[in-house]
Amino acid sequence: MALAKARVSMPEQAKAGEIIEIKTLIRHRMETGYRVDSVGKKIPRHIVTKLEVSYAGEQIFAMDFTQGVAANPYVAFTTRAIETGDFDVLWKDSEGAVVRVEKKLTVTA
Repeated sequence: MALAKARVSMPEQAKAGEIIEIKTLIRHRMETGYRVDSVGKKIPRHIVTKLEVSYAGEQIFAMDFTQGVAANPYVAFTTRAIETGDFDVLWKDSEGAVVRVEKKLTVTA
């Protein structure tokens, strides 16, 4: 099963040195592997395992997930606007699926 499209919310512009917030969300059921279906068959584990964020080519945030994370993981964090550049947000799951979202930040003086 492919990962659903992820959302990334962040400002398009910021002043140099300004602290900005990046909000990310991916729709994913985060199946733990501990539940069983209606006939008692074990539902296979299928979770988001990694979130990686790069800004202007440098990794600024990374997070590993476990089966203890709720469905549809939402992550928010802050960073400082240093230079105009792209944010590359990458989600990976336990089945090898990858979703990438790219956003551009324009930094003004």
